[in-house]
Amino acid sequence: MSLSDEISTPDRKAPYVRRLFATIAGRYDFITVALSYGQDRRWKTRVTDLVDPRSDRRVLDLATGTGDIALALAARGADVVGLDVTENMIALARSKTDPRRPVRFVVGDMAALPFPGESFDAVTIGYGLRNASDLAVAIEEASRVLRVGGRLVSLDFNRPANPFIRSLYLSYLTVVGGALGWILHRDPDTYRYIPASLRTYPGAAGVSRLLAAKGFAPVEHLPVLGGLMSIHCALKKSEVRTPGAALVSS
Repeated sequence: MSLSDEISTPDRKAPYVRRLFATIAGRYDFITVALSYGQDRRWKTRVTDLVDPRSDRRVLDLATGTGDIALALAARGADVVGLDVTENMIALARSKTDPRRPVRFVVGDMAALPFPGESFDAVTIGYGLRNASDLAVAIEEASRVLRVGGRLVSLDFNRPANPFIRSLYLSYLTVVGGALGWILHRDPDTYRYIPASLRTYPGAAGVSRLLAAKGFAPVEHLPVLGGLMSIHCALKKSEVRTPGAALVSS
């Protein structure tokens, strides 16, 4: 089965993503640094800066990976839960935890969060929405567990709107991802998953519209790396608004 077929439906994508991240867990930190040109830590710091631990005391970090964002938030005094779909990632995150600033790390799916409604003041997501088996459901779940007025902050790759730039960007990620996949795992499709997932991703503007439709307003889009990456920052409103009805800045 081709890579595009593997991620063509939510039922296929979910198990594929679990297998993929179990495979790459040990190389995950290296890859995020390599594909961000060494900017990954700075971008994650920007995400944590958008969460105020003084008021956002209880934070859920989705797609926590090896725990960088969750641990940074805990270091600032927040009560943090980090969730990831892969046990291998969670094991690595736990190994990095400072016992003086504990984080509760759990295995779980963004599409079915094991938490009661309105139980968090903020939700952070690092490179996670693009990997959700169903993006709309993942956003609904994030909204469900957020209190009214709580904020969601998400960092992810963008899908450039300009067709020429998008083609160059996806081609670059395909070539570089294929080379890294072969060198590190003897499987070029391992990191070709990134451009493959972007081909069906709605991009920053589309994510902004989905957030607005699922009850977030205002929704702010912060371009990163010339728009090749994006940070979204949104507040949960009490009522769900229809697509296009909320303020969306991009």
